[in-house]
Amino acid sequence: MLTLFHAPRSRSTRIIWLLEELGVPYQLRYVTIRYRDGSGDGPDAANPHPDKKVPALLDDAILVTESAAVATYLADQADGAGLAPWIGDRDRGPYLTWLSWIEGEFGPAIGARLGAPEADPEPAFTAAVARIERALAEGPWLLGERFSAADVMLGATLAWAQHLMPRDGAIPAYLARLSQRPAFQRAMTRDAVPAA
Repeated sequence: MLTLFHAPRSRSTRIIWLLEELGVPYQLRYVTIRYRDGSGDGPDAANPHPDKKVPALLDDAILVTESAAVATYLADQADGAGLAPWIGDRDRGPYLTWLSWIEGEFGPAIGARLGAPEADPEPAFTAAVARIERALAEGPWLLGERFSAADVMLGATLAWAQHLMPRDGAIPAYLARLSQRPAFQRAMTRDAVPAA
């Protein structure tokens, strides 16, 4: 059984969305973390992540942490869901590139933009936004007509940093398409800790 250790409004929310897209059975274990703004409790002893962060995924006794690793693991395990091109598929390379780029390049570019003066656009951030816009000009999804786990990862990151994104054009239209997905809507209802 898959168990996702999750804190509301965190990086693990996108993994709930991915699990909903995959349609696989899973259970949520809510844990506390310290948020970037200093709120929240932490570390939570129940969290198996070595650094007490989220996401942390247990697949029976197998622990997988870090967002890109969890997304790759889940999408590769889900037979028939179609969210990960298989080895040998022409889309496999671009798919893996996007997963790595989102975490390794785009996330840090957002961080650099948040630390830059308001009137001084950060070059790495500007270049990253342009790269996304170019990709979305070729199709509704990062892989053209093919929706993938990379779209979940990018969509969640864009939504988190929406206040930094262009107000019109390819990115807002992409976010609107993503928000209409039933799996996204189900994930948002599961994000918060259920009322007792």
